Amino acid sequence: MLKIFSWLFPSRRRVAPTLKAIFIAAKAGEAMQSVARIQAIAAAGLRGDRYSEAGGFWQATDACQVTLISEDDISQAKQGRPAILQDKLDNGSHRRNLVVGGIKTKQLEGKTFRIGQASFRYHKPRPPCAYLEKIEGQGMSRALGKHSGVCLYVIEGGEFSVGDTLEIIKTSGED
Repeated sequence: MLKIFSWLFPSRRRVAPTLKAIFIAAKAGEAMQSVARIQAIAAAGLRGDRYSEAGGFWQATDACQVTLISEDDISQAKQGRPAILQDKLDNGSHRRNLVVGGIKTKQLEGKTFRIGQASFRYHKPRPPCAYLEKIEGQGMSRALGKHSGVCLYVIEGGEFSVGDTLEIIKTSGED
């Protein structure tokens, strides 16, 4: 009887948010490289990435320590776009460091969370810019639009890997 009940009414367990990809670029304008594991450096960014090395295009005015985009954001950006642009979005041309699945970026607003041994805090949205269009090609900024990811602070350094879960550890206003 229990088998029939569970077949008719499957449990709706929520899948834990998961890190799906990590991308870095050593210098401003260089192609993003996919890595499986990386070290976050507190108050700096990701080891080997342009922003932790003070080599990002926006370093002097509006740099992020780490950027994050969700699979949902990428899916929205791909809608109605040419196949070549969709492929670029799948391969890091969004120029965001972390790609997460199972959570929308809006759900991270005001939160501190852990991935692997590192912890991060939501900072602000990261809108696309003309520089993105210049290095990744026409249509990238428009495709991302309001689905372009967010900036994060690195609160606690540590290692993390593709496949690690994202765990909310604090919400703004909590002590």
